[in-house]
Amino acid sequence: MINMYPVVIEGKQFTAVTINFPKTYFSAVTNEKGYIMCGALDVEILNKKKERGIIAGRALGVTTIEQLLEAPLESVTDEAKKLGIAAGMRGKDALLLMAED
Repeated sequence: MINMYPVVIEGKQFTAVTINFPKTYFSAVTNEKGYIMCGALDVEILNKKKERGIIAGRALGVTTIEQLLEAPLESVTDEAKKLGIAAGMRGKDALLLMAED
C-alpha cells in the first residue's frame, strides 16, 4: 500500500510518502528542493551523481514518518551539507533548512 499525505512543520508544507512492502517499510518526506528518507537511501550513490545536485538525508531504524522527523540523520549528501544540513541533525530540522528560500 502506498500513502501520500501533507506534513506541515512550522508552517512549511512537505509531502510524506510511505510504502508497505512485504516484510519492510519505506518512508520519505519531501519538498521541491530535497528529501529525507529511511535507511533505503544510498547517500554514496547520490554523491556520485554530482551533476544532479541531490539534496537528501538518511535516518536509520525508523518505521514511521513521525520517527523519521525526530530521528537524527545518519548521513546526508554533499549538496545537503551546502545548506547546513549535517549528520546528527533531526530530520525535521533538515527539512526546515530545505524549505528556506
